[in-house]
Amino acid sequence: MCRENTLEALYYGNIIPSEKCFDRDSEYARFIKIVSENKEKLTSFLNGIPTAQEAQRLFSQLMGAQNELLEFSEQDRFIEGFMLGARFMLDTFLIPRESAIADIR
Repeated sequence: MCRENTLEALYYGNIIPSEKCFDRDSEYARFIKIVSENKEKLTSFLNGIPTAQEAQRLFSQLMGAQNELLEFSEQDRFIEGFMLGARFMLDTFLIPRESAIADIR
């Protein structure tokens, strides 16, 4: 059996950094539920108002723009984290460490 390395796994789509699993009983899940429920309530409220088509359109645009901003932010944090990890690796393997304590022979 051939085991693919991390770069191959990423290339073939076996690693998807933007997808995360979470515990349905977690605080994160609780906030997702609150956001979803309130979005549904607001959408229903806006749909119940006879002249609310423009408000519904604006709300949909707001939610879409907010999701796009969140995606940009997540991507930026992922890249920054990856670059920081790469700098750690460089420091660990390429930069000689000066020690005040000499090796005992």
